[in-house]
Amino acid sequence: MYRFLLTPRWWGINVFVLLAIPFCLFMGSWQLSRFEARVDDHRDAKAQAQSARTDAARPLAELLPVDKATSGKQATATGRYGRQLLVPDRELDGKSGFYVLTLLRVDGGRALPVVRGWLPGRADAAKAPAAPAGEVTVTGALQASEQPGDDGVSARGGLPAGQTAAISAASLVNLVPYDLYDAWITLDTAASGMTAVPAKAASDTGLDLKAFQNLGYTGEWFVFAGFVVFMWFRLLRREVEFVRDARLGIVPQEAAVAGSPVVAGSSGRAQDDASTPVR
Repeated sequence: MYRFLLTPRWWGINVFVLLAIPFCLFMGSWQLSRFEARVDDHRDAKAQAQSARTDAARPLAELLPVDKATSGKQATATGRYGRQLLVPDRELDGKSGFYVLTLLRVDGGRALPVVRGWLPGRADAAKAPAAPAGEVTVTGALQASEQPGDDGVSARGGLPAGQTAAISAASLVNLVPYDLYDAWITLDTAASGMTAVPAKAASDTGLDLKAFQNLGYTGEWFVFAGFVVFMWFRLLRREVEFVRDARLGIVPQEAAVAGSPVVAGSSGRAQDDASTPVR
């Protein structure tokens, strides 16, 4: 009855199943490992953020370039404040407001973007306190340049003069006449009347949408593996029923030998045709 498994058609089906199941299981396991890696990164980022608050501040040059290991670390820099800009559409504690961003010109003339604090309401230069004059030393959490479209970062253009949507060298290069660091810091203590902006975790270290996409893909690949097994058993059962019907004379024996699939209702029609007398 199972001799049909040796036909070329079933050889192709069996080879496909034997290749598809391990492939689906491998892809599901890989997606699960990606999700677990993101969970570990999230845990490490939280631990790093907690330790960064108590770690001693280090010179800016020692922490560049910014990566997952240095993001959030306490950095210190000395220089003179230059141009001041506003970063609109930023939320803090569920309220809408704007950042006060001032460029700190350090030794060598390069400028470091410094977020001095947050103010509620619409961006208004008249509300932002002036930066201190003279040489200052600032301390704050080191952050990587933002990308438009990131969480909390506006991607819209056409902002009024003196405003920027993202805090990054690429966004600021056309707004200020300085060479810029590809990084920025947010001060631990904001100026009078403003609220300090908390540091953000490094990108790709949180349980974000990408992490849960990996988890969803894991389930999909395992479902695909189960579906392949289900369809193989279903085809096998149909073929066995077809061969059994052929032996009982319900369908022509030649069709069973050829391994032709049975369509719905064909058994009944074949039986009716067999019982109909020839006139």
